[in-house]
Amino acid sequence: MPEPRHAVVTGCSSGIGQAISRSLISDGWRVTGLSRTETALGPSFAWKRVDLGDAADVARVGTGLPSADAFVHAAGLQRTARLGTLEPEALQEMFAVHVGAASILADRLVPAMPDGARIVLIGSRTAAGAAGKSHYASTKAAVLGLGRSWAKELAPRGITVNVVSPGPTDTPMLADPARVDVPPVVPPLGHLVDPEDVAAVVALLVGPHGRSITGQDYVICAGASL
Repeated sequence: MPEPRHAVVTGCSSGIGQAISRSLISDGWRVTGLSRTETALGPSFAWKRVDLGDAADVARVGTGLPSADAFVHAAGLQRTARLGTLEPEALQEMFAVHVGAASILADRLVPAMPDGARIVLIGSRTAAGAAGKSHYASTKAAVLGLGRSWAKELAPRGITVNVVSPGPTDTPMLADPARVDVPPVVPPLGHLVDPEDVAAVVALLVGPHGRSITGQDYVICAGASL
């Protein structure tokens, strides 16, 4: 029997990250999950504590990770504010998690990844811009830059890199008081995006039929982009 494929997934404790972890485990993957909150998802899952907003802590954990066939960066947070009330600390916090942690972990993981491995970054439809979310949008736009750049860099090794960008998703983030200034709006299809919807697209991208897809941004928004 071949060894199960191994994926490293950030933000595994809830929301999209946990849905992705569960989906991969269901598909036969072995998953190492990274988060601040202790998480248990069965015998094929290993949890490592890390503060993804702390570059030194991310580097510490990244150095000790086993070789991975896939890296999925799903951790995220949202701080909203309009001009006149912007907080530099909020921008730094989001940039550290969305961009900094992804960069540090990829830098540690990619050299040992096999040819044909997969990287998926969870972005946001908001990367195109949204009133009251300029700081959040800017960090998610940076994720698109990472994904396209890494896709070009890693194509000779057959390693694919893609971004999955959800619209309003039914996760604990929607109830976070830090985004109270910009409440979520139900999209035209009449429902919020389900984390499992996002996980299903990620499963395609890291699976055998994702080998010809790279450098792309998949928007899952229940019609919010219409």
